[in-house]
Amino acid sequence: MLHVKDLHAYYGRAHILHGVSLEASAGEVVALLGRNGAGKSTVMKAIMGLVPPAGGDVAFDGRRIDRLPPYRIARLGLGYVPEDRRIFTELSVLENLEVGRQPPRAGAPSWTEDRLFALFPNLGRMRERPGGRMSGGEQQMLTIARTLMGNPRCVLLDEPSEGLAPIIVEQMANSIRALKAEGLSVLLSEQNLHFSQAVADRAYIIEKGQIRFGGSMAALAADTALREQYLSV
Repeated sequence: MLHVKDLHAYYGRAHILHGVSLEASAGEVVALLGRNGAGKSTVMKAIMGLVPPAGGDVAFDGRRIDRLPPYRIARLGLGYVPEDRRIFTELSVLENLEVGRQPPRAGAPSWTEDRLFALFPNLGRMRERPGGRMSGGEQQMLTIARTLMGNPRCVLLDEPSEGLAPIIVEQMANSIRALKAEGLSVLLSEQNLHFSQAVADRAYIIEKGQIRFGGSMAALAADTALREQYLSV
């Protein structure tokens, strides 16, 4: 579903990504792990075209997208949930969801408000509440729900568990597993190894803009030295 090969990216003259390669299949959850500043968010933004790739290939569902503008990438069915959420604080939950609405898409689950409220019950209890009067966890749920209103086939989640209360993190994990059951491909960037182990099939570790590990979550869990080297604080 998503295939990234030898991806390079810059911020100005600073070379941030150095030949990143990764992939995610339909119905698979893949975690991109690394410390703060390792390059996780830049990978997400480069895939979406928000940071123009300086080299390498990005393919989505068999089609090259690394030369396309972000709006065209989104229209192909690639959803993106940014780390800073970017909800419309003056709009209600229902109005935020309406902003993300797109027509049904072949090969992708079709989401409605009722289906999303079943996935995120907290949102269903505050349909008319302005986004600015919600907790951080509720805003995170709203951001994911708004993205799903576009009926994507693959979703990029940037730090979905960051700063959330443990009970909300558990709800978020349940929601990601539900998306996998719908056949979606999910790539999530994370620092939280425990959360990633609860939802992901495979993992990549990125450090200083380079992939240092790629394999199953079981292999990562069994390699204490690797975790200490690249993930410990």
